[in-house]
Amino acid sequence: MNMKKILAILLSLTMILSFAACGQTENEAEAPANSNAANEPAQTPADNAERHYAVDENTVVLCTADEAPSITARQHNATAAGYINNLTYESLIRMTIDLAPEPCLAESWDYENQADGTTLWTFHLREGVKFHNGMTMTADDVVASLQEAKVSPDIAAYAKEYDNVQKVDDMTVTMTTNGPSAALLYDLCHHGNAIVPAKLLEEGHDFNEDAIGTGPYMFKQWNISESMTLEAFPDYWEGEPAIKTMILKIIPEGSARTIALQAHEVDYVIDLDSNDIGLIEEDSTLSLINVDSLTHNWLCINNQKEPYDNVLVRKAMNAAVNKEDCVTVALNGAGVVAPGQTPLGQLGFDATGCDGYDVELAKKYQQESGVDLNGVVLEVICSDDTKRRAAQVIQENLNTTFGMAVEVVSMDLATYLSETAAGNFTGFIGNYTSSDMMSFLKGVYHSMNIGASNKTRTNDPHLDGLIEKACATVDNAEREAILKETSRYLNDLCCQIPLYQQSALSASNKYLTGIEVSPSKRFWVEKWSWQ
Repeated sequence: MNMKKILAILLSLTMILSFAACGQTENEAEAPANSNAANEPAQTPADNAERHYAVDENTVVLCTADEAPSITARQHNATAAGYINNLTYESLIRMTIDLAPEPCLAESWDYENQADGTTLWTFHLREGVKFHNGMTMTADDVVASLQEAKVSPDIAAYAKEYDNVQKVDDMTVTMTTNGPSAALLYDLCHHGNAIVPAKLLEEGHDFNEDAIGTGPYMFKQWNISESMTLEAFPDYWEGEPAIKTMILKIIPEGSARTIALQAHEVDYVIDLDSNDIGLIEEDSTLSLINVDSLTHNWLCINNQKEPYDNVLVRKAMNAAVNKEDCVTVALNGAGVVAPGQTPLGQLGFDATGCDGYDVELAKKYQQESGVDLNGVVLEVICSDDTKRRAAQVIQENLNTTFGMAVEVVSMDLATYLSETAAGNFTGFIGNYTSSDMMSFLKGVYHSMNIGASNKTRTNDPHLDGLIEKACATVDNAEREAILKETSRYLNDLCCQIPLYQQSALSASNKYLTGIEVSPSKRFWVEKWSWQ
């Protein structure tokens, strides 16, 4: 069966399922490329019944596809857990919606180059910040937290820039970097550098049972595979949030999340299935949030396993996959083709040397590789509906071009994350979201992250050197040149098969206001309120 027939069948099935589940007609109008409809003024309803709260005016019920593998700040590097971390923990620095570092638990900072070639950074802490257990944050907590981050395997890459964290006084902390650092402030925004009570660390407190931080919400209850409940922190340093209770429900299937929102069983969907955009636009009680995203999605290939350790085999597979079809089938058009091994839109992106869809070129690479791919088995692990749809396109492409036997394997997120981190795979559909190119490169490709977020298991000293050089280069123009060189080098290595950058799609009850979503998919519940 050819690709056009498969596309037609899949899209027809999608429409049939949408009609059967919701009894509505697809809206033919295209969603705006970058809109935030939930922030637009809405008419005040005559009474509260018209607002259709899932619970009440003090509560918001969110839903997402995946359960957090951990609610600690440091024992994961998963987006699903990051949503919770952003509400319960905070770091010295935080990221704005425009992806710029700004003060958080540190009110200010300065730096000075030292005679020994290092740079001394001084951070002046915010006074009166309370932890959820009532303790007041001091420099002791900062020192203990950052020392723990440096030895936590899942996030250690984001604690590599700094060293020698020292207390000057209760409200002042210093650290050193190996010369000037462009990456330090971005790294300190990462959830892995969140500040927690030193006393609890000393006592061996289990933060996966009881997440204690300084964030706007306090952890209350976790019903595994079902839901999680957070409550507003009354002593939050920026003021108690208007939404007093936040309930996060886990609904893995995309259309089920949409149905729950339409039925007002939930108030906000974090991961809206792109096939349901029209249904949201047609519903006068709901709002669509559609933001261009920096999330880079790919077919990850284990570069340590034969025949995928052969770069020409990877290049052949890359040229054989029709990424436009992946955008159509997996995303219903709500995204763009990823034209390189690094994210389009970040400083230092360069598509030079990354091949597009070209079947004849794919066959040429295979011949040059000396590997007969006919009958070669490739398992593609997927943890959600969107990934499975992309895998079906890849399955058809690789089978038609090479005769490869591609098997699509479904797996829950927690298992998916542990198996792929351990290298127990040949292929999987994955992604990575970061606020800047330096963080992306360290997380995805630096050899220090093999066993964590470097899932291709790439170990290339020259690549590591380029990444480290970029992180140490403060001048923007010089750093951009190094990052572009790194992008081109990665395109030549072809460690994985870039697929697409999907839009960050979410949807909400139209009377829920203050909603903003960043290109890195962050949102701020503490700024929400019911209109």
